[in-house]
Amino acid sequence: MVALVIVTGCAASCKRDGSKTAARNPASVAAVKTQFDVLRDSVDLKWRGMMESDDQKIGVTRLLLRELKDQPGTDAAQVQALERANARLKARRYTQQTMATSALIDQYDAAQDSLLRVLYPAAAPGGNAPSENARNFVEGLQQLDAGVVGFRVQYDRAARQHNDYLKLHQAELQSLGGKYATLKPLPLFTVQLP
Repeated sequence: MVALVIVTGCAASCKRDGSKTAARNPASVAAVKTQFDVLRDSVDLKWRGMMESDDQKIGVTRLLLRELKDQPGTDAAQVQALERANARLKARRYTQQTMATSALIDQYDAAQDSLLRVLYPAAAPGGNAPSENARNFVEGLQQLDAGVVGFRVQYDRAARQHNDYLKLHQAELQSLGGKYATLKPLPLFTVQLP
């Protein structure tokens, strides 16, 4: 019985000592690379989902404008102006690198918001869409637009984990060379205070 208590006590003590040692020893470079790659893949997946949703919003807007062209009493000049504004959106959109300048995000959001502010009343005057397709497109746009904040929160969460890991394991990642030697933190949608 005494031997069992000593072995159990040693096992618990050894485990505690081992965890202290593991905390002091840096992770192997291979493990750091693997973990970082998983975090980077997560960030990229969130980014792609967000961009695909935005592309879909631009596409649904294009379909709605096409639907409105065929409706009697539609202001053709207004629809053409909205089509041009919608077509320019992708070229104006920020990237993972350029979003470091929050003004670019604001400009893009303002351009898209102003387009939708004009489009909704034109597509459904008085809340009544001229066709079932137009109504479905408006509802789809509203749902996609409502999802923007959620996508940005998810992206920021993944990017923050990426950045924290990068900061913690900068030396190990730099020792890998190549693309790992020049990694920088990713910009976030959330404004960072100094």
